[in-house]
This record gives sequence, C-alpha cells and structure tokens, in this order.
Amino acid sequence: MNPLLDYQEQQTRRQFFGACGLRLGGVSLAMLAARETTAATGAEYPFPPLPGLPHFKPRAKALIYLHMNGGPAQMDLWDHKPKLVDYFNKDLPKSVQGGQRLSTMTSGQSRFPVAPSKFKFSHYGECGTVASELLPHTASCVDDIALVRSVHTHAINHDPACTFVMSGSEQPGKPSIGSWLSYGLGSECSDLPAFVVFTPRFPRTGNGQALYNRLWGSGFLASRYSGVALRGVGDPVLYVRNPEGVERTDRRTMLDALNKLNQRNYTRFGDPETLTRIAQYEMAFRMQRSVPELTDLNGEPEHVLKLYGPDVKKPGSFAHSAIMARRLIERGVRIVQLLHRGWDQHGNLPVALTNQCKDTDQATGGLLTDLKQRGLLDDTLVVWGGEFGRTVYSQGTLNDKTYGRDHHPRNFCMWMAGGGIKGGIVHGATDDFSYNVVRDPVHVNDLNATILHCMGIDHAQFSVKFQGLNQKLTGVEDAKPVTALLA
Repeated sequence: MNPLLDYQEQQTRRQFFGACGLRLGGVSLAMLAARETTAATGAEYPFPPLPGLPHFKPRAKALIYLHMNGGPAQMDLWDHKPKLVDYFNKDLPKSVQGGQRLSTMTSGQSRFPVAPSKFKFSHYGECGTVASELLPHTASCVDDIALVRSVHTHAINHDPACTFVMSGSEQPGKPSIGSWLSYGLGSECSDLPAFVVFTPRFPRTGNGQALYNRLWGSGFLASRYSGVALRGVGDPVLYVRNPEGVERTDRRTMLDALNKLNQRNYTRFGDPETLTRIAQYEMAFRMQRSVPELTDLNGEPEHVLKLYGPDVKKPGSFAHSAIMARRLIERGVRIVQLLHRGWDQHGNLPVALTNQCKDTDQATGGLLTDLKQRGLLDDTLVVWGGEFGRTVYSQGTLNDKTYGRDHHPRNFCMWMAGGGIKGGIVHGATDDFSYNVVRDPVHVNDLNATILHCMGIDHAQFSVKFQGLNQKLTGVEDAKPVTALLA
C-alpha cells in the first residue's frame, strides 16, 4: 500500500483542481515575493526566503553557533565567585540548594562540599568584563561580547538538554535552530548548503558525550533543511571526487537522467521528499567543485592562520573548523554550527577543563578577530554556550588539587557577539554560589527568540503546522527576545 497513491486515487475532481490551484498560486506568490526581495535588497537568492520573511530588516544575515557539548563550568570560566574561597570543603547551605532536584550521580552523596574555582580571574577589555585565565584569547574580545550569566533550562541530563537548546524541545523530532533558519531565510549560496555542521575532535581528557544528528536535523521539515556535516577525516564530503575515469560531463549526464526519473516519480506520487532528493543531488554536484576550493587554505595569509592557533591546518581540529566557519560565511552560507565535545567534567576538572580551553580558546578569539577585521562581524551573529552549567559543590572527593562538578540546569553562562548584539555588557547575575539566578533570568527559549530577532524573524510569527499545533522553535510557553542584549 502507498498512502500517497491511495490518497490521490481517492480525490474528487473538485479536490484535485482546488489543491492544484492553491499550489500554483503559492508558487506564483513565492516567485513574486522572491523577486521583490531581490529588488529591495539588491542581492540574488538562489534559494529565496519564505514569502514575508524576514519580518523586519535583520541585523545579522548569518549565524555561527559554537556549542560546547557537556556543560562548561560557569564558575570556572565566566561567573567569578571570589567569596567561595572561604567556603572551601564546607557543605553547600541548604537554603541555597533549596530542595532542587539533583542528578542521580550526586543525589546519594552524604555531603555537598563547596569547590571554589582553582583558576584566577581578571578584568578584560575597556568594558572590564571578568573572565577566567583559561580564556585569554576569547576574553580579549569582550568589548564585542554580550555575556549572559543567567541562562537556565529544564533538563538535567545531556541528551534532553542538548536537544532542547538546539531545537526548543526535549522531545526528538523537532527541527534544529539551523534548520528553522535555512527553511525560513533560504540561502545566498548556490554551491554550498545553507546549513553546515562540524563536529571537531576534542582532548582525550574530555568526557565526550554522544552527538546525535537530531541536533542539526530538520525534524518535521523537509530533509533538505538538515545540516550537512563536513568530515574531519579524509574527504570533507564522501564521494566529493569522481571515480577514476568518470569526467564531470559524465556525472552531469547521469544526474540529468536521474532527475528526469525522480521528476516523473514526483508527478506520479506527489511526495515532496522527491523534490528534496532532486535538490540534494544538484547540490552534491555543485559541491564537487566548491568544496575542494573551500578547504584549500593555501591562499590564507600567515597572519590570519596564526589567529586560529597551531592546529588550524589540521582537518578535524576545532581551529580548522573555526576558520572553515569564516570561509563558509564569506561564501554566503547561512548557518555554521560547531559542536565540540568533552566538557562534561564530573572529576579531574582542573586538568580536563584546562585542556578543553586550550583546544578552543585561541580559535574562538581568532574567529571573532578575523570576522571583525574583515567587516563580517557586523552581520554575522556568533553564539557560544553549552546545554547547562555545573554545580558549585564537588562530585565525589574534594581536595586542594582536584574536584569534579555535576550537572546544573538552574543557571549557566552563554555569550553572543556580532550582528545585532550590544558588545561589552554583562546581563544577569547569580548568587554567591553560582547556584541560583538573582537578576534578569534568561530562559533558553528567550535566547533562541533573540537569535531569531537578530536574523530578522519574529519568533511568535514563525511557525509550521504539525500534529495539530503551530510548532515554533521557541515552543508554546511565553518567550521573548532579550532586548537588553540588542544594539
């Protein structure tokens, strides 16, 4: 049985012509809107935005999302708590813990000894933002950064928390933020995907949580809006090179024949995923020419390569992924996502966190500096953060040399920089234990609403009907852009 075929066979004449009329009208409207957008902006969109989008003039036309998978410890990086020195190895006051739920990894502990950060903090930039000694390169860019110390979420375990921060839902099956944006805003690049993903290597001392393709998946949207993951080993894309003896003209002839068969299949069954397949084959053909040029760093000046650190020419490293992000944005790619694992430090945090920062800090600071020097930061939004924070108390044994921290969804730090963001500010505050938000809480949905706002989208008006609901990235609960972060 084929439900699509059954449906078409059972349609009445009135239903058939009614549906055709609506579809043709929609196509015509979309083409007209695309022409109007092109005329208004002076830019050609090979894959135009949805009719009516953006809702207003965007401050950012591209997004680079740096996801530190595992939950970076906020009090060791961005949320300095100097008074904790006096609480070393004392139990976290019950008035602070407040009966909040704990993960099963620490709920059975007899004690919750406070573990002050081992790292020094300093003021950076003209704005004077305080940051850890582990992040000197990123901290040198704080005048362009809006640091949010009061982000909070629901989930206390990695899988649902990562799914939530990336898709606005703890339940799998919803589109990722990159898919929402590529669906709504289209792409200015015809030779590369609108949404590209990197999953760089991480230090061996890191506790690497699994990454699922739902974090860059399209959910109930067409699969053409899923992120395309570029590999760090071997060719960036499988089969990017034609086999020996197969010329590009041969590949074109084969693809044309295949597209005709797919088009015939679509005419017969009307499955929209067939159109997605045609588009993906076409994109793959173009990428055979664009990807080798993209990944060739020989034309990059030495002073630019140095910004990203010594690993910049090693495919699969965070530094290489970061410079690729800039090169992709230059070529009109809409969204680039870097997912770096290893930030889940339940033990031996001083060593593991130091290595994580060594692996990412210079490239992160280099990326911001490079974007700014090229004038790209003005219309590129950069976001950094994890899925939740860490507890101020130690998981397991605490001594003066090492400690670990458990998951903590009540508050953590994220930052934003670039298009539409007010640099050099700190938003929100936590208590003396970095355990509870005491000023200006920012829910993950509020942060995603802010990202959409910078890209010219009103999150409340951006939805897709699915399973009887108007599905949104920001969910059904009340959310709003954080206006204090906006330039």
